[in-house]
Amino acid sequence: MKNTVTTFKNAKEKGEKLSMLTAYDYSTAKLVDEAGINSILVGDSLGNVILGYEDTLSVTMEDMIHHSAAVARGAKNALIVTDMPFMSYQVSVEDAVRNAGRLIKEGHAQAVKLEGGSDFVPQIKAIVKASIPVMGHLGLTPQSINTFGGFKVQGKTLEQAKQLIQSARDLEMAGAFAIVLECVPEKLAQIITETVKIPTIGIGAGRYCDGQVLVYQDMLDMYMDFSPKFVKQYAHIGENMLSAFKQYDNDVKNMSFPTEKNIYTINEDIIDKLY
Repeated sequence: MKNTVTTFKNAKEKGEKLSMLTAYDYSTAKLVDEAGINSILVGDSLGNVILGYEDTLSVTMEDMIHHSAAVARGAKNALIVTDMPFMSYQVSVEDAVRNAGRLIKEGHAQAVKLEGGSDFVPQIKAIVKASIPVMGHLGLTPQSINTFGGFKVQGKTLEQAKQLIQSARDLEMAGAFAIVLECVPEKLAQIITETVKIPTIGIGAGRYCDGQVLVYQDMLDMYMDFSPKFVKQYAHIGENMLSAFKQYDNDVKNMSFPTEKNIYTINEDIIDKLY
């Protein structure tokens, strides 16, 4: 059954939890979709996990469109939400609407996500007015990493906590259909979740959000050398992949691959006539 923004609304009203995972390509999106995950986030985290950047700031609109379109070809039931990259919406409302439209039209997303609080209400209102669903993103917003001075939990002071609550209210009033809460203390995330009528999707925000999202490379332990505190690893795919790659390398160099069962044959009479 196709997931839509209405699915998110109904889940909040019924107290049902929502699942969300990242995907950046056709093959992964197809598997995530078949697993029954409610929503796929084509995150600008692709800058880190796909393109090898140190942060998300270098990701372009073209990057997001390219990967979003690939995901859309693989996912038929999950709601596809695509990130608006750094500087695609901050400069002006007009830029925000235009770039959101490109993600829908060219990237085949069904909703867009943008980072930031109350300051971006005008952009959210305008995008929603253009009939494009918007997911907000509060707390640790990676595009603001230089302002935060690193990847730090947000909302730990009274002033910060009040601002996050107010921003959540403002995003809801602006027309956002859901809000990602990243690296926020659990009890604060619970207050925000109880304050707004739209779903909250947590990543490092505790147990009381209306749903959860993870970067799939993290939950599959693909990198082995780092795992954020908020991640549960459901498999150790990195170890399995590394082992398989090493075995392949060994088989090729020892001439144990390919074997007879991996080859195609031809009539020997034809071969004789070639000499």
